[in-house]
Amino acid sequence: MKTFKFKKCFTIHLIFLFVHLTSKNVFGRLDARSAVNIITKYGYAVEEHVNIETKDGYLLDMQRIPYGKNNVNRTAGPAVLLMHGILGSAENWIVTGPEKGLAFILADEGYDVWLGNARGTTHSRKHKKLNPDFDPSYWQFSWHEIGLYDLPAKIDYILEETGQSEIFYIAHSQGTTSFFVMASELPKYNQKIRLMVALAPVAYMSNLGNPFFQLLAQLELGLNWFLDIIGITEFMPNNQLMSLAGDTLCNERALVQEVCTNALFLITGYDSAEINRTALPEILSASPAGSSTKQFLHFGQSINSGSFRYYNYGMLLNLGRYGSTSPPSYRLIRISAPVALFYAKNDMIVSPQDVGKLRRKLPNVVYDHLIPYGRFNHLDFLWASDVVQLIYLQILDLLKKY
Repeated sequence: MKTFKFKKCFTIHLIFLFVHLTSKNVFGRLDARSAVNIITKYGYAVEEHVNIETKDGYLLDMQRIPYGKNNVNRTAGPAVLLMHGILGSAENWIVTGPEKGLAFILADEGYDVWLGNARGTTHSRKHKKLNPDFDPSYWQFSWHEIGLYDLPAKIDYILEETGQSEIFYIAHSQGTTSFFVMASELPKYNQKIRLMVALAPVAYMSNLGNPFFQLLAQLELGLNWFLDIIGITEFMPNNQLMSLAGDTLCNERALVQEVCTNALFLITGYDSAEINRTALPEILSASPAGSSTKQFLHFGQSINSGSFRYYNYGMLLNLGRYGSTSPPSYRLIRISAPVALFYAKNDMIVSPQDVGKLRRKLPNVVYDHLIPYGRFNHLDFLWASDVVQLIYLQILDLLKKY
């Protein structure tokens, strides 16, 4: 028992040290692996839209693929916003190239593709007044603020640029969480969504099997206090150390590549057959793209409470913020936009039981699909070898219906 406690404490200290080194840029910040360069490399038209301002002063960037390579008239079709999960970025949708990258597939099918980047990530690490390197207050946000401010700013910007009245919204993981926040708290935005496609939707988390998040939930109260005391507010920004690990340790010729894949499996679920080993260096060079520690703590609270609700600041602060000792729950009944759910049995973050609870709360679920392949995991929704056949073709069929 003493040995176990020692190992557990030692592991926790290593996590704190790693987060501290990366959050303080000890190894130097990586020049963002530009989504623009990746898109250009494959011969697609691309635009970069920068400094889109939110109501609370954050400045966000988006990349746009207005049309596919075979579009001789160069005209944009229906707009689609792709939104990444926690620690992700625009690159999530393009690193696997034109044959498997959803952004390219959509562009070639005639859609006007917009790649979102949440606040605090590589492409949106900016603010009108706050410096993310020196102002801890910059990082005082969770996925609540991403849903309340970032998504509305992006959607309104896209509608203004395109002249359209609605968009398609496709998201993975935390990108679905922030949508549920927006659509429940700002219900007028439901009228701006033609269809919401949720890949590995995250709202309720009581049944997840992820050991990292389970440990995070157990430590949530003490961890929140500890991180505030020592001033760690940013979690795993993309830097030179992460890029070097991806390029040298995780390429196809590396003897230890299996260590990289197994590290991913510990978090997402084991699926050796589907992982795209060829793209692994590219994936790890662009990810993790950074987040606030508060985003992870908020997920930890969701595990503990079994509810989908606002951030819990503690009884006294909750009284001041919310007028009650407990944070309010998000009113999912107010989400009128049509929602399509895609989920998997082997996802260690999103369980079918929790998706079932979410489905019963949402009033307009138009499609519910459990991936038939039993080992499909959380990141397979983005990078699996057979993701096109298992998911993306169905998404294309759904978009055509709406």
